[in-house]
Amino acid sequence: MDQPIGIFDSGFGGLTVARALIDLLPAEDYVYIGDTGRYPYGSKPLDDVRGYASELAHSLVDDFNVKAIVVACNTATAAGLDDLRDELDVPIFDVVTPGASAVVRASRAGRVGVIGTVGTISSGAYVQAVERASRQTDVGIELSSAACPGFVEFVERGQLNGDEVMVLAERLLAPLTEAKVDTLLLGCTHYPFLARTIGEVMGPDVVLVSSADETAFEVSERLRELLLLRKPSEAGARRFLSSGDVDTFRDLGSALFGADLVAAEHWER
Repeated sequence: MDQPIGIFDSGFGGLTVARALIDLLPAEDYVYIGDTGRYPYGSKPLDDVRGYASELAHSLVDDFNVKAIVVACNTATAAGLDDLRDELDVPIFDVVTPGASAVVRASRAGRVGVIGTVGTISSGAYVQAVERASRQTDVGIELSSAACPGFVEFVERGQLNGDEVMVLAERLLAPLTEAKVDTLLLGCTHYPFLARTIGEVMGPDVVLVSSADETAFEVSERLRELLLLRKPSEAGARRFLSSGDVDTFRDLGSALFGADLVAAEHWER
């Protein structure tokens, strides 16, 4: 019960999930690993990403004794987590399923859009997840998807607005504006950092959905069922690690995440 919750992502995007979890479950201890030494995942072969995910997950269990793992990376989830769930004796949560359920519930007219990395979109993970959610809610959904190469790189550089970002967003999101989607799922945990630009391009009538909050709710509910949550007390401990340059991770991470990320450590692969 007193073990930490482990979170990993290719870099900084998973900090949106970490923030949602900390806000919802502040008494818990957390260990976050950003694999900035190998990001971005989105353009890499899914077999490689699957190997990275296995390495990170096993490290969280073996080195940090976590009681649960949140895979806060859509590309890693799309690469497949079945092997991890078979190999590791801790609950493993993804961000795809909660996000798909949320966007189906939020849609008014059934015209849903999903954006993500090349790896996530080409895997079809969201198509399958949205179809499952649609069947469960008996809601007819027309799904449009678009890969957004370049978005992650802008976030990882801390470039969250400006003409370059806007021009790229207008080009990449054009198929979704043409499809007149009424709800758009940000299918990468990096994308909420670009929500203002994405929202300007899509227009005020399009609802943007992030999976971070929905994932936090699912983790909270499931760990409560398993009697794995700590009793409410003072704020828990938070550790942040990076496989890349620690100074860069700390500086950009604290700018994106806030004062909680004032220190960072190196994660040894």
